[in-house]
Amino acid sequence: MALATCHTVIWDVKKGQYTSASPDDLALVSAAKQFGFEFKGKNSEEILTISIKGSGDRNFQELNVCEFTSTRKRQSNIFQEIDIKNNNAPIGSKFLVSKGADSVITALLKDG
Repeated sequence: MALATCHTVIWDVKKGQYTSASPDDLALVSAAKQFGFEFKGKNSEEILTISIKGSGDRNFQELNVCEFTSTRKRQSNIFQEIDIKNNNAPIGSKFLVSKGADSVITALLKDG
């Protein structure tokens, strides 16, 4: 799920393909698709649609983004799953997804 949500990829409907300034993000989103988590796009309201193999489409409101920078060496996004058929009603808890350089992410991990 992290690979399908935390990225800068755009689904180009006209071309029928992903586009991104980051080749790394393209590779991560493509890998997520191979594992059954297909990024289907993000609308103007910052709602991502992810198709999960065996579960169908799920929608996530992107609440905040801390962009990747050379100083932080990571990107973090906060999401809330929503029910678009029920006026974008929240489902479950908010969650944080981060990706970045191994040296930075590993240093942030805590036992337990």
